[in-house]
Amino acid sequence: MKKILTIILVLLSSLTFAKINVVTTTTIIYDLVKNIGKDEVNIVYLCRGNQDPHFLEVLPSYMLKLRKADLVFKVGLGLEKWLPQLIDGSRNTDIKEIDLSKEIQKLEVPTKRLNASYGDIHPYGNPHYYLAPNQVKIMLTEILDALISEDPDKADYFTKNYEKYVKKLDSKIIDWKNKMKTAESKPVVFFHASWIYFSTEFNLNIKGYVEPKPGIPPSPSHNAKTIRLVKKLGIKLIVMENYYDDSAPNQIAEITGVKVLKVPVGIWGMEGINSYFDMMDYIVNNITANI
Repeated sequence: MKKILTIILVLLSSLTFAKINVVTTTTIIYDLVKNIGKDEVNIVYLCRGNQDPHFLEVLPSYMLKLRKADLVFKVGLGLEKWLPQLIDGSRNTDIKEIDLSKEIQKLEVPTKRLNASYGDIHPYGNPHYYLAPNQVKIMLTEILDALISEDPDKADYFTKNYEKYVKKLDSKIIDWKNKMKTAESKPVVFFHASWIYFSTEFNLNIKGYVEPKPGIPPSPSHNAKTIRLVKKLGIKLIVMENYYDDSAPNQIAEITGVKVLKVPVGIWGMEGINSYFDMMDYIVNNITANI
């Protein structure tokens, strides 16, 4: 009888203290979920911080990560086209997908029918909203709601962590906006069309992209066009994600003297980038120092 009671108590204990198993598609989402869930989540990510989230090779190891997951958090808006195949391969029919873009005010939503000639245009809007801190606050609310829905008994714990993180984020937003005032309305060229939310929030003046269309490699004729643009407007800075090939930007820089700034857009995307705050500090500090 004692053995039976012991087994029952052990089973009840394991149920009581069970953690939520979470998979995130990116390291940025990983960082946000970890700061709210803390010790009450087991969490792994799929796409590394120095990896282009548009493209992820479908590997069995990723399917294994999803096999026992309760929740998978994604950016959405068509960024992770590879995710459905991974979920199917995991054979986890109980997993819940949490799309963090639901309440985002979408930008660059196409108004016409798309085909391959438009490049990697996302039909539901630009998915790179996570580069704008005020959009991240919306992501955090979605994360909190999902964790509480999955484990209501820990609602107070998750809410306390959420409030602490948002308080720090609000303080950092003030700091970043004050720093970015020196860059307001100044012309800048980006490599890829990832920066509309960031530029909208911080009032940057996007004048062009090194890529002629999203995901389309720059041609010599487009490089020549960008060179003319940089010279004409006196543009001082090209900003690019650190996982893209920098040969075209460097060619433009050699001719015009423009600065090429490679930045991380994921956690652990560069040495020393261990949080969302680290990443945004790096981006803001280096843009304002070079624009």
